[in-house]
Amino acid sequence: MDILGVIKNRRSVRKFLDVPVSWDLIGLIMEAGKAAPSAGNLQPWKFIACTDESVIKQVATACLQQNWIATAPVVIVVVCDATTTKQHYGVRGEKLYSIQGCAACIENMLLVAHSLGLGACWVGAFEEIMLRNALGIPEEVRPQAVIPIGYPDEKPPEPVEFPLENLVYHNKFGAGFRDLNVITKQYGDVWRDWAKKGRKAVQKKFGKGTKKLKKLFKRK
Repeated sequence: MDILGVIKNRRSVRKFLDVPVSWDLIGLIMEAGKAAPSAGNLQPWKFIACTDESVIKQVATACLQQNWIATAPVVIVVVCDATTTKQHYGVRGEKLYSIQGCAACIENMLLVAHSLGLGACWVGAFEEIMLRNALGIPEEVRPQAVIPIGYPDEKPPEPVEFPLENLVYHNKFGAGFRDLNVITKQYGDVWRDWAKKGRKAVQKKFGKGTKKLKKLFKRK
């Protein structure tokens, strides 16, 4: 499946088969997480991989008694140690950059889990002190997400998404596009006009170009 297909087809799964997940797959998911971008490449994330049933039950209880979490064969808790990020970037690094990095890390993990045929869910509702106590998380480290993972035993429906034209502004907040065809995939003559302008800009910088360049912008 291509990356856009993985993104568009991923769902939050909350019901799992009673089938174990191999450590090879768990490792791949965490490898994907640590490949995420982070401010200064400081990588503030840490992973707590839980496979013990009693530990997972404690995690589920800490997550406001979301008992479905206890049915997952593995739960990965992503935590953030923002100490180094704060040293480099101050309060903004601690309160924003480190959180952004962990969010990117978590999304990577969800996407790779889906690509491997697994189901997962990003859980952010938890009682932090209870989760700390259950997993022995030190005070300077903050939990960011609980991710139950397993083979899905449900197929969640496609969620409703806002139309792109309701979300995109042009150059300034609140300024809509003059022609929504540009962002709704109905390119037609509008796209060809933009392509022609692009060709002229490239030719101005690099000369008349090659046959390959002409072929790229050839009207079909």
